[in-house]
Amino acid sequence: MKKELNESIRAIRKSLGMTQDQFANELGIKRSLVGAYEEGRAEPRLELICKIAALGNVSVEDLLGVVSYDNIIKVNKGNVRPIEEDLYKPKNTIELVPVKAAAGYLNGYSDPEFIQELPRFSLPILNSGTYRAFEISGDSMLPLESGTIIVGEHVATLSEIKSGKTYVLVTKSEGVVYKRVFNYVDENGKLFLVSDNRQYAPYQIDAMEVMEIWSAKAFISLNFPE
Repeated sequence: MKKELNESIRAIRKSLGMTQDQFANELGIKRSLVGAYEEGRAEPRLELICKIAALGNVSVEDLLGVVSYDNIIKVNKGNVRPIEEDLYKPKNTIELVPVKAAAGYLNGYSDPEFIQELPRFSLPILNSGTYRAFEISGDSMLPLESGTIIVGEHVATLSEIKSGKTYVLVTKSEGVVYKRVFNYVDENGKLFLVSDNRQYAPYQIDAMEVMEIWSAKAFISLNFPE
């Protein structure tokens, strides 16, 4: 009988004689993430799977050979991480990622406990969907000022990006950014990011850098744009 990924991770940790705290320290992640992985409430990204395999002295092929390849195939097909819905939160509830929590979000975005600790609010005017709000900083997207909150709807695949529209991207190298995005993934595997403030130069990022995409649907600000 084949093991699920969470069982394999737990087996590797126990074979090393490590507590969840020790295992987390070796992997450079939070202990709560180890718990989420072992209980099957979340799945590690491919990079972390490689680290777990190396730590357990098993090949990545052997580790992945006992689990479904669906998650890895989705990455290669241009999909981004699926969002796990909290079934107990009220309808139309939106988690807010303030600027001070943005750095932690890069490590905790797949940790259900981290997400549950974020502040929440509700916008009943939104259609059904999965939403999250991000506080932006800086003046690169003027006339939207620093401190504006962007409400985004989760985008499941890179192919759904509509060139010229604005998105919040959660990326490995740039962190959380709000930009106008032009999609060239099919042509060269890149996304072209443009600031509305023309004093900032456009730049490209590799599509594989993108961990989450949120299509901007609304903004909240105490300052009205000119």
